[in-house]
Parts: sequence; C-alpha cells; structure tokens
Amino acid sequence: MLHTISAFDRLGEENAFAVLARATALAHQGRDIVNLGIGQPDFKTPQHIVEAAIKALRDGHHGYTPANGLLATREAVVRRTLTTTGIEVSPESVMILPGGKPTMFAAILMFGEPGTEILYPDPGFPIYRSMIEFTGAAPIPVPIREENGFAFSAEETLALITPKTRLLILNSPANPTGGVTPRAEIEKLVKGLEAHPHVAILSDEIYDVMTYDGETHCSLLTFPEIRDRLIVLNGWSKTWAMTGWRMGWSIWPNGDKGAHLYDKVRKLAVNCWSCVNAPSQFAGIAAIDGPQDDVDRMMRAFDNRRKVVVEGLNALPGVSCITPKGAFYAFPNVSKTGWKAKKLASALLEDAGVALIGGPDFGILGEGYIRLSYANSEENILRALERIEAFLVK
Repeated sequence: MLHTISAFDRLGEENAFAVLARATALAHQGRDIVNLGIGQPDFKTPQHIVEAAIKALRDGHHGYTPANGLLATREAVVRRTLTTTGIEVSPESVMILPGGKPTMFAAILMFGEPGTEILYPDPGFPIYRSMIEFTGAAPIPVPIREENGFAFSAEETLALITPKTRLLILNSPANPTGGVTPRAEIEKLVKGLEAHPHVAILSDEIYDVMTYDGETHCSLLTFPEIRDRLIVLNGWSKTWAMTGWRMGWSIWPNGDKGAHLYDKVRKLAVNCWSCVNAPSQFAGIAAIDGPQDDVDRMMRAFDNRRKVVVEGLNALPGVSCITPKGAFYAFPNVSKTGWKAKKLASALLEDAGVALIGGPDFGILGEGYIRLSYANSEENILRALERIEAFLVK
C-alpha cells in the first residue's frame, strides 16, 4: 500500500454530493426521484450572463488571467459590495476564486495547525469542520439552536473563545438551517470580539440576497472595528444560478495587517489553481452589472416555495418546522417520528424516492433534523411532501 500523510485521512466530505450520486443512480435505474437534497437553484443562468461568456470566447479571451482575478472582475465586486453593504473596498483586497470553497480552504489553512482552535457553526456547512480537522486544529462547534431561530448566540460564541482560538467562522443566512442572525446579535458579538484581538473572522455571506419576511442581511463588512481581521466569502453560485461556473470571490482584511494575508492566498492560488478562467470572469461582470430581474424572479419563486414547504412539513406526522428566514433550505425537526435523522433520509430516498440530507451530516447538533432544499419546482416539492407523508403514515 502506498503511504499517504495522515492529514488526508482527516478529510471529510459533503454528503449532499453522495446523496446526489445515489439519487442519480436510482434515476438511471428508472426510479422517479425528487431531489430536494442538493443546494442548487433549478433555474438556468440568466441569458445575458451566458452571452457575456460566449462573447469573451469569441473575442479571444482564452489565456491565463491574474492569480487574484481580472482587475475588471474585482472592480465589479467592489461596485456590488458598495451597492449591497454601503462599504467601499479596494480591488486590491478582492480575490476571485473557483467557487466559495477555496476561500474556506485558504482561510482555514492559514489559521489552523495542531495546538490551535477554530470555531465553526454546528449545524453548519460540513466543509468547515472537514478542513479544520485537515489542518490539525481542534474544531470547536458553536451551537446553532432551533429555539434561537437558528441564529447564533453572541454570548455563547464569545464564551467558547480561548487563547488558542485563531479563527471564528460565521454564516448568515445559513446553510443548512435557513437561519438569519439579527444585526443586534451581530453587534453584540463584534463588541465582545474587542477583547479577543487575536481572533480572525471568516464570514460566509454566500446567501446574502436571500432573505424573507422583511429580514435584511447584515454584512460583517459594516463593522470597521474588525475590518483588519475579517475575511468575507461570497460568490456567484447561488444569487445568479451559476453553481457549475465555479465562480467565487472573497474580500480580505485591509491595511498593513491584512496585506500579508492577501498575498498568502494569492500565492496559494498560484500553487493550486493558477487562476480562474477568463470567460467565466466576463460572465461574472455581466451578472453584477447587468439587469437583476432574473434574481428578483428567483427570489419570489423561492419565497413562494418556502411557504409551501413550511406548511407542508408542519402537516406531516411527527414533523415540525420553524420558518426559515434566509437561503433556500428548511431544517425540519423529525425527532418525534421515531427515526434517527440519517436513517430517515436514507429510507426516504430508497423507499419513497425523495432525496434529503440527514441533519448529522451538518454536525453533531444536527441529529433530529433533516435538510430540505426548496431550490426545486413547487410541483416537485408538493410531490415530495405527498411521498414523505405516505411513508411516515405507513
């Protein structure tokens, strides 16, 4: 057997892709599968964005781009950030990456090593913990509780910080819960972080435009007191239905303190993925600067589906679901069904033809919950709810 370093044995996975593979295999066998597992909009990328990429190819943009992204793409992110947050950032602090995960990878790799601690949301996106463990750092879960509307608690988060803490990962609007943390709670957290200047913050804001019921996203960029240790993750995948384009951006700390972090991630890009392909970057510019009608249309559809999902889930035996305030996920409580969450999700796929993700795939505190993505048609959602009800009644 070939010898590999033990760090690779510590890598976890994102089970949504395993469920997608199994659902696809069942569909190839002729089974009718409704997939509410993967977090991918069912809409096509808006046509003007596709046309921008085609034009870039026809115009001859076939070569390497700078490791940190085309200046025009970074300047588009600057404009978009000013529009959504009111904060002006420098294009020299913006990094263009092949998706959102490379920002997680870079930030966690920078701050994680044996003997250190990194705080992350639980339940939360599984790659957080996977990458923390890969670095050898201790993963410290920040509890995300249903009774708190799946928002993080500033008090509980601050109490977990120790001299060993290097990085705090935050996510709002959140995957897998759909929780949105109110600005007042974020203000409390930022105030408390003044006592812990050794802690960097990674704020995953990939679902920033996806809020409902009058909720508004509060970007950590709006707090200048932490700007010199803040990394913001965002991208094109969710907002513009561009998951397969692999396009993300991040905003790194400003000032003298932050410049060395930016240069480190630039070097990582050079060593790992070289650069993001040119046509996608032109598409990204068109997404930001072009009409947003399709985004508005998607959000109206997600909002309608959200209402159907919550009503349908709460009508199921043994199931309860609080109303998600953001993203496109519901995180229903299934503890009263008598099933363990992952076994229920597996049985629903194999026996009822509905793909969902068991809560424990998102963390220790995910037991008793399943994640349902309503980034699928209302017709398919209703079919799935009927099948889940028939299964639970049986």
